[in-house]
This record gives sequence, structure tokens and C-alpha cells, in this order.
Amino acid sequence: MSPAETRYHQIAAELPDSTESKMFGAKCLKAPNGKALALFWREYMVFKLTGDAAADALSLDGAQMFTPMEGRPMNGWIQVPFDYAERWKGFAEEALTYVREIKK
Repeated sequence: MSPAETRYHQIAAELPDSTESKMFGAKCLKAPNGKALALFWREYMVFKLTGDAAADALSLDGAQMFTPMEGRPMNGWIQVPFDYAERWKGFAEEALTYVREIKK
């Protein structure tokens, strides 16, 4: 298991009320309402963020809008490189707070 994947599993274990699941064939974390808040993809963590948290994530070197298919960025999903693994848990907490408010 890579250091990035190990960090993903640590966050999953530490984040209250989240469950591990799958999204696009990748490991992901979901809120109690079933909405995905983060996923582990190609040694990156990808977070569902809005507002200041999204701006903060996008300000990091190498962070970008998540684009799993060429030319098709996913609105509100921000890919953060392993260089910022120490910030991943904070972004996961922000994402959990945000997606809890989304109605099914």
C-alpha cells in the first residue's frame, strides 16, 4: 500500500460518520446521507468543496479541478496532491460538513 493510500485509510478511520465505499471504481468516503465527500484517485485525494475551502484547496501548488475524463471537469470536486497530505483530513472534514447539507 502506498503512503498516499495509507493516509486515505487513516482519514477514513478518523472521520466520524463517514463510511468507505466506491465511486467511479475508486475508493471513496460517504456521508450518512449517502453523498460522496472524498475519493482516493491515482495517489491524490479529491474533495467535494465549496466557498473558502474550495478556494483554499485550489490555491495549493498542483491542486486542480478534478477531471477524470479529458475536458470534463467535475464541478466542485478538487484534486489535491500527496504533497499536501497533512491537509487532507481538514479538507475531508470541510467536505463532510458541506455534503451533509445536500438533500437527496
